[in-house]
Amino acid sequence: MNAYIFPGQGAQFTGMGLDLYENSHLAQELFEKANKILGFNITDIMFEGSAEDLKETKVTQPAIFLHSVILAKTLGNSFKPDMVAGHSLGEFSALVANGTLTFEDGLRLVSQRAMAMQKACELKPSTMAAVLGLDDAIVEQVCKNTEGIVVAANYNCPGQLVISGEIDAIDRACEAMKEAGAKRALVLPVGGAFHSPLMEPAREELAAAIENTLFSKPNCPIYQNVTANAVNNESEIKKNLISQLTAPVRWTQSVQQMITDGATLFTEVGPGNVLQGLVKKIDREAQTSAAIFTSNS
Repeated sequence: MNAYIFPGQGAQFTGMGLDLYENSHLAQELFEKANKILGFNITDIMFEGSAEDLKETKVTQPAIFLHSVILAKTLGNSFKPDMVAGHSLGEFSALVANGTLTFEDGLRLVSQRAMAMQKACELKPSTMAAVLGLDDAIVEQVCKNTEGIVVAANYNCPGQLVISGEIDAIDRACEAMKEAGAKRALVLPVGGAFHSPLMEPAREELAAAIENTLFSKPNCPIYQNVTANAVNNESEIKKNLISQLTAPVRWTQSVQQMITDGATLFTEVGPGNVLQGLVKKIDREAQTSAAIFTSNS
């Protein structure tokens, strides 16, 4: 069975999507439509902007979404997912790919999500840190024992977990992680504590937008970050998507469940190859590939 997976923030690079724009009429139409919806020329930033320009949350999230979704659309009939999943932001790309959301609605929600997260980041100084070489249960315990807000945020693969919270609490937790035997515990260059209780203001704002958006019956199940299980029901998909901003990304568990449910090939759609690497670390036997745009359409 074909599982298509969609990356989240961090996969962006200068020049992303330019090959699609130059070689596909469909891609060109969709990129131009995106410029209109967003109210600024995101294509200029994607194709020619600096790494610094691309790092702005209001740009990063729509840029990755557009690269992933437009690439999926240019694959035409060869794009036949039996199941989909996305890492954090990638969940929105996955929901367009399986027909739950339209391209336009997906982009609007991603843009609103980016703005809401940016605002939440400005309310309270916060960050995230990667913890390597520790058991998930130990990481969770250290977070629980640390003063201040700090939680396990991304279960990326066994031995690689990202924690999220207040800056002081993250610093304290990193020291405690090293004492507990972590190979490394390093603060990440991100602007806020994503997938933690500090994103509550953003969750509330996004919840209203999601509630007012039409979700259609998906044409294949999505394995959502919040539950790591196959979901086919529109109202359940909505509920999980609303919870996603303050809940952890259960990527390890999602991939394991997809394999249990029969996934034989994981194809990453979008910029970079981070997810292929994570899938391999979760299950060495898993087959992975990258979606590649080939012909003019």
